[in-house]
Amino acid sequence: MTRALADSLETTLVSNLGGASVVRRNIGTNPLPATTWADAVFGPYTPAENQTPRQREAIALAHELADELINADAFIFAVPFYNFGVSQHFKAWVDIVLSEPRFAPGGESPIAGRPAQLVVARGGGYGPGTPRHGWDHGTAWYRRVLEDIWKLDVQVIECELTLADVTPAMEGLRPQAAENLATAHSHAQDNAMQLARRLAA
Repeated sequence: MTRALADSLETTLVSNLGGASVVRRNIGTNPLPATTWADAVFGPYTPAENQTPRQREAIALAHELADELINADAFIFAVPFYNFGVSQHFKAWVDIVLSEPRFAPGGESPIAGRPAQLVVARGGGYGPGTPRHGWDHGTAWYRRVLEDIWKLDVQVIECELTLADVTPAMEGLRPQAAENLATAHSHAQDNAMQLARRLAA
């Protein structure tokens, strides 16, 4: 569902800009190698002539990921909610980016102030009054990284009850789920139009 909402946002954004160059990195279907983070962190402390091929590849990938962020004017982060917490693919990506010297923790963010859209979909309901209120241990972490560490200007698009249509026990929630989805798509399109005006200014 995050992908569908992000696609809605991107389509509206590009059409309102009259065209734009879009760079995508789908770390869900093309996950980053599990060994990359350690090699990217410790590789630079190894003399270049002694670095392993894997360390050199990890350092190059970290540089590539950092370049993608630095070269972008705006960002769309579409991140699912897995088992009440952070997506492992997104966490691995963040860790690798933070290993790159330009994004080293404690330094100035090279992308501070740029606009970003964070799209989060949750299969169940986690709002006040629900049985699992407070069980969302992912969204706050995403915002901490994007807003507090990288200093991005983040707008959040959230959609809950996305598993209602395929979960018999949630059958009674399907009308609410459909309304939530329609609202999230509308929110995505509104945000895209606002972002287009900002980027065109």
